[in-house]
Amino acid sequence: MNIRQIVEILKAEVLTGEDDMEKEVKYAFGADLMSDVLAFVNEKTVLLTGLTNPQVIRTAEMIDISAIVYVRGKKPDDASIMLAKENNITLLRTSFTLYTTSGLLYSAGLQGIDVLGVIK
Repeated sequence: MNIRQIVEILKAEVLTGEDDMEKEVKYAFGADLMSDVLAFVNEKTVLLTGLTNPQVIRTAEMIDISAIVYVRGKKPDDASIMLAKENNITLLRTSFTLYTTSGLLYSAGLQGIDVLGVIK
């Protein structure tokens, strides 16, 4: 799936990365805990979150996340948007909740991150 398809599925607003709509995404991961993102996420992943602070962008930069989708209509501050532009990270915004966003993308064929091996 590419980012353009994600935009269409989620009826999302593109905040940054208008030129990267053909970028491939293989996985989605929903979280508000950036420690979980660091522990489980790999490249070619779209992050679904309600957090709008610059730490989300810094985390995405560290692990080469393809795009970030802000749920519930949230919009990051100008500093986060500038940081995303500097690091070529696509930012999207949807009015759907995290649960609905996850369900829509999963129903469209986007895989989740497997963390089952972590639970003992």
